[in-house]
Amino acid sequence: MTIVKTRREFIGIGVTRTAAPAARAQEPAVISSPTTASALGNAKTWITDEHRRLQPAASLEWVAAPATDDLETITINPEKKYQEILGFGGAFSDASCYMFSQLSPAARAELFHTLFDPSQMALNVCRTCIGAADSATKVYSYDDGEVDPDLDRFTIQHDREYILPILRQARTLNPELFLFASPWSPPGWMKSNGSMLGGCMRHTYMPSYANYFLKYLRAYAAEGVPIHAVTIQNEVDADQDGTMPACAWPQDYEADFVTMHLGPLLQRSGVQTQIWLIDHNYNLWGRAIGELETPDVLKYSNAIAWHGYAGEPEWINRVQDAFPQVEMYWTEGGPIYTAPEYLREWANWSRTFTDALRNCCRSVTVWNLATNEHGRPYVGAGASGVGGAMIIDSSTKQISFSGQFWALGHFSHFIQRGAYRIDSRSADKSLHHCAFQNPDKSFVIVLTNPGSERRLRLRLERQVATLALAKDSVTTVVAPVRL
Repeated sequence: MTIVKTRREFIGIGVTRTAAPAARAQEPAVISSPTTASALGNAKTWITDEHRRLQPAASLEWVAAPATDDLETITINPEKKYQEILGFGGAFSDASCYMFSQLSPAARAELFHTLFDPSQMALNVCRTCIGAADSATKVYSYDDGEVDPDLDRFTIQHDREYILPILRQARTLNPELFLFASPWSPPGWMKSNGSMLGGCMRHTYMPSYANYFLKYLRAYAAEGVPIHAVTIQNEVDADQDGTMPACAWPQDYEADFVTMHLGPLLQRSGVQTQIWLIDHNYNLWGRAIGELETPDVLKYSNAIAWHGYAGEPEWINRVQDAFPQVEMYWTEGGPIYTAPEYLREWANWSRTFTDALRNCCRSVTVWNLATNEHGRPYVGAGASGVGGAMIIDSSTKQISFSGQFWALGHFSHFIQRGAYRIDSRSADKSLHHCAFQNPDKSFVIVLTNPGSERRLRLRLERQVATLALAKDSVTTVVAPVRL
């Protein structure tokens, strides 16, 4: 196996990370912050730009802030904190798991060390699919065929070939891996059109579908792969014109399914898996509020899942303001593998992740972890394939990492589970940034500069550090606290 533009040891260093159980984030606790100029140690930096891929750069020295300052300044305020962070990751679609299974055991072990080991990229919030998505080797559910309301045919046998082994291997490297699962379609016989392609869910089969979820969760747990959260439907208001596994769920259907079927069934069964709603774009913020206002929805669900394909991330705040106790998660966004900048669009994706995090999201999970050079396997009609965080050449097994992959590493490697996003502000809106304080009290600042080279200062209480940002770059700064 050849890995393009990377090394055996991801970014060549280890970072001490604090392990935490894969559980629902708690309400913010008080975080102590430095109060004297001697509290901060020298800051380390890592850069991705035209010549470097997440490589260490010069350390920054904190000095007393000048009385006046002509340089652009980003001011960080650890006293003002926002959401707790669960983590970062990508999707184990059927297609991604298939591509991983095509690697030799040694090559896969090397790659998975890079992806999941806590000392490396440390991916820890990943998605998997309940049946076939569009990125799959074939269209399948766990109960194909004629009407079967008692689910006598239910089986996850398809997943035992390569999906479950891949998930177990990832969990071995990172036992704190938080997995959430999404269906693209119920079995065809549960739907108005009798097919997994397009169509709408039928009320008649909601009791059977709730049991379908329960059987799936129990079957995966028995295989050593616990699922910590589920969404009801990937992209609830899209049927994709019947060209791929998909299913339309009207607002009242999803609310009814949660309050009358799935929620009560999981509760009676003692299953602790969370239920996340919507799993679609920012422009469904109104629907999210409507569902949360439905009686008993909050009894069974306390989270909204968001995609970044339509609308503005700021619209999440409309939901958060109405329901401050509800958690937000960013669950899908993928690159176009045929785009000329596919391997270089790190600044674009870093801005996307920054926008999600600055607008309440507690996690970022990208779409396919891997596809082949044609964006496949793929079962959707009307497109040759879709992108992934990496390409595994189907013939040579050479791996090429996308710009999205490098952007994700600037967050996942440095921001620990249990960190809190803290306030960061600047006058220049063309520079994108977000700041965090980890459980070990260190500060992490991710800076995205899509423009030309510039110099600026970071200000943290009474100290400043000066740094240069390369053009079209992503820079992560880690500042330890001397306790």
